[in-house]
Amino acid sequence: MFEKIKGRLGFGIMRLKQDAEQNIDFNCFQEMVDYFMQNGFNYFDTAQVYLNGLSEVALRECLVKKYPRESFSITDKLSPSSFRKEEDIIPFFNRQLETVGVDYFDFYLMHAQQQNNYEQYKRCHAYEIAKKLKDEGKIKHIGISFHDTPEFLDKILSEQKDIEVVQLQFNYLDYESNDIRAKECFEVAAKKHRKPIIVMEPVRGGTLANLPLGAKALLSKERSEASYAFRFVMSFEEIFMILSGMNEMSQLIDNVETFKYSKPLTRQELENLKEVAQIIRTYKDIGCTACGYCLKGCPKHINIPSLFKAHNAFNKSEEKEAHGLYLLAIKEHNLASSCIRCGKCENICPQHLKIRDLLIKVKEAFER
Repeated sequence: MFEKIKGRLGFGIMRLKQDAEQNIDFNCFQEMVDYFMQNGFNYFDTAQVYLNGLSEVALRECLVKKYPRESFSITDKLSPSSFRKEEDIIPFFNRQLETVGVDYFDFYLMHAQQQNNYEQYKRCHAYEIAKKLKDEGKIKHIGISFHDTPEFLDKILSEQKDIEVVQLQFNYLDYESNDIRAKECFEVAAKKHRKPIIVMEPVRGGTLANLPLGAKALLSKERSEASYAFRFVMSFEEIFMILSGMNEMSQLIDNVETFKYSKPLTRQELENLKEVAQIIRTYKDIGCTACGYCLKGCPKHINIPSLFKAHNAFNKSEEKEAHGLYLLAIKEHNLASSCIRCGKCENICPQHLKIRDLLIKVKEAFER
């Protein structure tokens, strides 16, 4: 079905490093794209809402302008914030093609499908428009990215017959989680509806690449902590693509090594990962994956993901690190106490976090 795709490691253009003015280091990203392509991988994932609109631009400058179109695959998305009425969709899609510098997308996803936005997509006939664009050759495959219950996923896949692929949050921490219910969502999409799966958040926003000390001791130091998370996801044959939001060359090199040479997890390693997951849960971290969706609509300019990262360090009694992270989080942004509880952040959070209440916890931890 996807003969053009090489390898199972996908490059998510969502977490590239930006300076204080939100500029991307294009030289660094070009080096990463070249290494990725030279090592036999060619799948890239973007969206207009990533990196304040610069994700698509970065792909155009460092991939599309340098490599033949048939040598790579690009996934782009229709995000809920990108349209309000049916007439908005085609002009927005055409701007995406122009920004990325291509005349078609290999995959086009209805982005972040969940109960609070699905009716918007239906009301505006987004799925029908995507099918029309596919018939015109401007989209090769239609899909969704999903953040909700397995029951609601079943509803969407039962109603929208043109969906070809499903992008899910899936990792060994969320696999049996009562919140994300990754295993159940996977079984609905892959087993019941027979949809090929794209995985996002395989290392849970970096959580599984930087384990607590007690968890670190359970894994061999010969391999990176992130590699275990990837190998867990790689063990499911229905998953054809695994995204990684890499932002520096060391991460890319480690991931390439994992995908090219790693063996399947042993039974003992699987048991160890279950224990690792249990240890992580005992810390009761705020389950933020630093996707940044909440930042764009915050009227008080609060760096929510960075504040949550600082709080998680504080929660682990890593006080020196927590203080440093907190100072960085407020350096050019407002305090947690600036929150006016408008709820815009919660409406868009794919993890369904109660952000307003969690910011109160941050305030109590740091604003004393």
